[in-house]
Amino acid sequence: MDDPLMLARVQFALTAGSHFLFVALTLGLATLVALMQTVATLRGGGGGGAAVQSRMVRFWGQLYVINYAVGIVTGLVMELQLGLNWAGMSRVTGGVFGAPLALETIGAFFIESTFLGLWIFGWDRLNRWVHLGAIWVVTLTAYASAYFVLVANGWMQRPVGFELVGGEARLTDAGALLTNPAALLAFGHVLFGGLLTAGFFMAGVSGWHLLRRTAEVEFFRRSMRVGLVTVLLALYPVVMFGGVQFAYLQPTKLGGGDADAAVADFTARFGPGDYMAPGLAAAGEALMVLMWSLMHLVAIVALVKVWFGRWLVRGRIFHVLMIVSVPLPYVAMLSGWVFREVGRQPWAVYGVLKTEDALSEVGSGTLAVSFGVFSVLFAVLVAVNVWLLARFARRGPEGASLGAAPPAEPAAPALSPTF
Repeated sequence: MDDPLMLARVQFALTAGSHFLFVALTLGLATLVALMQTVATLRGGGGGGAAVQSRMVRFWGQLYVINYAVGIVTGLVMELQLGLNWAGMSRVTGGVFGAPLALETIGAFFIESTFLGLWIFGWDRLNRWVHLGAIWVVTLTAYASAYFVLVANGWMQRPVGFELVGGEARLTDAGALLTNPAALLAFGHVLFGGLLTAGFFMAGVSGWHLLRRTAEVEFFRRSMRVGLVTVLLALYPVVMFGGVQFAYLQPTKLGGGDADAAVADFTARFGPGDYMAPGLAAAGEALMVLMWSLMHLVAIVALVKVWFGRWLVRGRIFHVLMIVSVPLPYVAMLSGWVFREVGRQPWAVYGVLKTEDALSEVGSGTLAVSFGVFSVLFAVLVAVNVWLLARFARRGPEGASLGAAPPAEPAAPALSPTF
């Protein structure tokens, strides 16, 4: 592959797609952990159900922290290669595109990471209500981060609230930028997609332990129920927010008369070219719909299991089904992302900046080295995350070290009196 543009595009697809896998589980698990801690706090942390809830917070919270920590690294690396390979994007559209990303970094990410530190290290040190407030700040700022990123991406899909001055985009209407339907609808889609991912993840891990006839039956029965209820509640909002977005899709992605008019306009403004969405976008859409259909079938089975709660710990086939269903939301998200992003081509910012014009002035050799380095790095990070999640998930609640009291220092030996 000696085409610099294709190398840069594939590299960004690999890095952004990999990072998105972490984001989805982080958003969903943060919400579920915050809700579980709310229940445990309201019950006062006493015995019985409250004790199980507290242990669930520690176990699932530890898996959340692992996924969050590795995901941060992937996000930083992704932004680095964005600056290296796509200088034209920053030069032409940085005045608009960079604004929500700056808000995401300064106003959301820093607050999120600060309060996550307070939550991790404040266990049994902070007042229980303050500690609960910390995880909710983490969750809400995670939503804010996702929102600002989608504002930037939504502007690439449907540019609004700007004008071109001397070949550079200038923000003229911040309200239009922040309320862009291409961003708001995608935010709802991603939010419920994260919950769907976390629900399948919790159900899959719980199914693995129940399949092995764990001694922690009550713990994983409750966890399985939380995961399945989350799947049932998130499944239809995901498809609803996804379906409404079709009203705002690019004409060249949908085809028809509007697409012909758009192609004619682009040809007059930018010259002849292939302005219709590539076939890969349609393949992504088809795979996304297939994954949702499979998840829907699993949800029907889950509804029966949730209704008859005692069945959650029975049926080895059901437990295996939940284990093998864990990848379904991930495949759906990646295929949907392909449909959204590939379908925008050949534009970096639809109708404003071509992808080829957003590329940095670098040779194919430099990009090939960059592609190899970033691909290996992200493959390692994804593998490490999967390994860590699997390792700590297998340990069960007894192996959760999050919030555990440090080991007591051995008492100093008594000194014998000297005469």
